[in-house]
Amino acid sequence: MKLAILSDTHVPGRVDSIPSWVEDHIQNADLVIHAGDFDSPETLDHIREISAEFVGVRGNMDSDDVDLPTVEVVEAGGLTFVVTHGTGPRTGYVERVADMVRGSAGNTAIGICGHIHDIVDETRDDVRVLNPGSATGANVGDASTMMIGDIVDGTLSVEVVSNGEA
Repeated sequence: MKLAILSDTHVPGRVDSIPSWVEDHIQNADLVIHAGDFDSPETLDHIREISAEFVGVRGNMDSDDVDLPTVEVVEAGGLTFVVTHGTGPRTGYVERVADMVRGSAGNTAIGICGHIHDIVDETRDDVRVLNPGSATGANVGDASTMMIGDIVDGTLSVEVVSNGEA
């Protein structure tokens, strides 16, 4: 099973559009997971339209018009994912997300999060936390990043893609 993991697209608030290489990965994935901050319902609708299967959550910059939950639990390829945007500063961020994952689905779930625009692939007390960064490089000078993943026999491998290159 192929995954496209992205977050913090911020279209049109900070950038005009999602890069074409990100859209290519979305279209080639079996499941797209977006950890919030679409910035508009139109961006959400566009990503849903080009996804085979979509799971997403609302971020702190999304209005109520982005009609998604703040936490979503999904089973895929024999794994449990807890998707949340995340909150607060970088200090203590991974621990906060891991605690939320444990509270939602236990120690074997994988947390998918956004918010800080930094790439994270860390494990805290058996909870793996993944943050793909910003798919559009939403802050000036930031690279556009996302993760692509493969689930084989219940094991997830991920690769970071930045500005279209792995």
